[in-house]
Amino acid sequence: MIISRTPFRVSFFGGGTDYPTWYREHGGAVLTTSINRYCYISCRFLPPFFDIRSRIVWSQIEQVMSNDEIQHPVVRSVLQFMNISEGVEIHHDGDLPSRTGLGSSSAFTVGLLHALHALKGLMMSKMDMARDAVHVEQVLLKEAVGVQDQIATAFGGFNRVDINPDDSFVVRPLILPPGRLAELQSHILMFYTGVSRISSEVAKEHIAQIPRKTPELLRMQEMVDQATAILSDGSDINDFGRLLHDAWQIKRTLSSKVSTGFVDEIYDKARAAGAVGGKLLGAGGGGFMIFFAPPERHPSIVAALDNLLMVPIEFEHGGSQIIFYDQEHHTQTALKRRDFVRFGVNGDPKG
Repeated sequence: MIISRTPFRVSFFGGGTDYPTWYREHGGAVLTTSINRYCYISCRFLPPFFDIRSRIVWSQIEQVMSNDEIQHPVVRSVLQFMNISEGVEIHHDGDLPSRTGLGSSSAFTVGLLHALHALKGLMMSKMDMARDAVHVEQVLLKEAVGVQDQIATAFGGFNRVDINPDDSFVVRPLILPPGRLAELQSHILMFYTGVSRISSEVAKEHIAQIPRKTPELLRMQEMVDQATAILSDGSDINDFGRLLHDAWQIKRTLSSKVSTGFVDEIYDKARAAGAVGGKLLGAGGGGFMIFFAPPERHPSIVAALDNLLMVPIEFEHGGSQIIFYDQEHHTQTALKRRDFVRFGVNGDPKG
């Protein structure tokens, strides 16, 4: 049995510049952090004493005789990508709902790749996790996604990520004065709007608009430099919140699907209650929202948004990890399957 744990992420600045349509011409940059809410993937080779080949448990329960029958697109593609032909059992559990702007889809892809490599007895670097997840989502599944989610969930930590036109990227953990990251974290509130959406569907309109939104995206890319400077040089921490507000105003113009009247109402209520800035996470349309506010204003904001669920979060630094690896049981299960295939149910040789 193998269990991987992969964090969700919160993106502060630069979202939208991580799509190939943009960064292959202009480069891209994002400021992002992983958080202590996780996607868990457990997997094992399925023993051969069942009427099925593989069992996949997510929001559905799939019992199939071949990989081609698997309905979950990521599971099917990753098993094919890794040339895994043996029967497997895979379970997914998440701390928070999917399709809510926290990079959950990419956390699933990264965590699945990590777990299945461990199942095969292979170590996987964080760089390889991120690159392979991008390949699965963009190339194999042809989804309209960027690259920041795969990187953030694989590497973990509070990072600036610079994306180059040749598809390479550099992950730079922010080096900050003592206590600065804790100060930032103490100003962050996160709420669930109760609305989920498929981010790639929302992103399609944004990608189509990219050629006509060059000034806006260049400005959003510059904000990564500004936010990094605010945190690094000891500026008033509230400047980070003001910049977040400015970024949200720009992001709302990138696509008609980014915000809704419902989201705007939430944002206005939070601002009236003391939030300096905030944003809807992910591509837009729903999911989670974060707000930046002095800690003494948090009770007023929570009261103003009493119809929403407030979710406490902390920044985390581990990225995707294997948290359980039963090597002895994993080896025995694999041997039993090979013996079964070789000798048959009744012990008769199979050739």
